[in-house]
Amino acid sequence: MGLLWSFFNPVLMLTVYTFVFSVVFRARWVGGSGSKTEFALVLFAGLMVFNLFAECINRAPDLVVGNVNYVKKVIFPLELLPVVGFGAAAFHFLINLLVWILFFCVFFGVPSPTILWLPLVLIPLVLTTLGFSWLLASLGVFIRDITQIIGVITSVLMFVSPIFYPVEALPDQYRLFMNLNPLTFVVEQVRDVMIFGRPLNGFSWLTQLLLSALVAWLGFAWFQKTRKGFADVL
Repeated sequence: MGLLWSFFNPVLMLTVYTFVFSVVFRARWVGGSGSKTEFALVLFAGLMVFNLFAECINRAPDLVVGNVNYVKKVIFPLELLPVVGFGAAAFHFLINLLVWILFFCVFFGVPSPTILWLPLVLIPLVLTTLGFSWLLASLGVFIRDITQIIGVITSVLMFVSPIFYPVEALPDQYRLFMNLNPLTFVVEQVRDVMIFGRPLNGFSWLTQLLLSALVAWLGFAWFQKTRKGFADVL
């Protein structure tokens, strides 16, 4: 049932979002055909990225708290808990990706060869997600209410990320703030290589890679520094 739900849940939400944003708000992407089918695939691509990030971030505060035995009784590399959590979210991402490819092939044929850039595009997302997961896994031990706070933040993040609309739809004065969002580059590049046949932007990717590596290092360093106090609190 869990595997089926991991398939039907995003498809159900995709149907609702597609109707609201393509029919009601009439959002469109530059370079697209304007069809509702393409809009659904564009939207789905953005949701896949967001759901991967949000699933890890929402679970992170409970990773250590929910595994007290690993802290007190067993010699276990606690820093692997966020990695395991990411692996579970990545599995759901792969299921959604297979669904996306299937739908794209049915309606538009074989995707552009630029889709082969997808693994590289996702590397900054992986590093950023792990960095925040390490940070939040540690904070969850000391600040028990942080789970509710993170839930609100991820809900807001979904609407301030270019998931339901293109960055170009925003007024110029807001685009700078949108580009500060760590998901913006990945969402835009995923759509470029998967749907619009545009190659990876090398300079922007390298910049994002360096920034995401910094986030991962800071998150890991914080986790390692604070882990000594886990047993005292738990």
